[in-house]
Amino acid sequence: MTEQAADPFLYVVVCAAGVASGVGELVAAARHRGWEVGVLATPVAMNGFFDTAALERLTGRPVRSAWRTPGEPRPFPAPDAVVVAPATFNTVNKWAAGISDTLVLGTLNEACGLGVPIAVLPCVADALAAHPAYRESLTRLRGMGVRFGGSRSGESAVGPGFGWERALDLLDAVP
Repeated sequence: MTEQAADPFLYVVVCAAGVASGVGELVAAARHRGWEVGVLATPVAMNGFFDTAALERLTGRPVRSAWRTPGEPRPFPAPDAVVVAPATFNTVNKWAAGISDTLVLGTLNEACGLGVPIAVLPCVADALAAHPAYRESLTRLRGMGVRFGGSRSGESAVGPGFGWERALDLLDAVP
């Protein structure tokens, strides 16, 4: 049985970028705006890119990165919206290609198919952002209704001021 949330439920997807250490700012801002939050992370992001225990305390839920086993209940209610922040080159390209080899990618592909609003804050190095496959992936995802905030890249990606709340603002703009 899937748990029901009293407030709208937001999935926050975290990828392995240095700025991921600040994702608690996004979760706190979402909670302040009335969202219940569940955090999903790429397997690499789980290896020290953010404080898992702190996010679990903040959300009251486990951070998920692996598929559940058959018969195991869904850990989160269905999402009312999804934020991917930071979004990496690898995740954006695999997602646009429809690859579902991790829980994060499977969840993103399913959310697109269901029409769930999705906001993305990329964090991609300048050289990778110039790659034709990345530009094509952004175009494809935008065509699927995914909303993107400004990219952070190069040295600016690791400094303060990632602007986590921009993702929530993008969701507020969804009709």
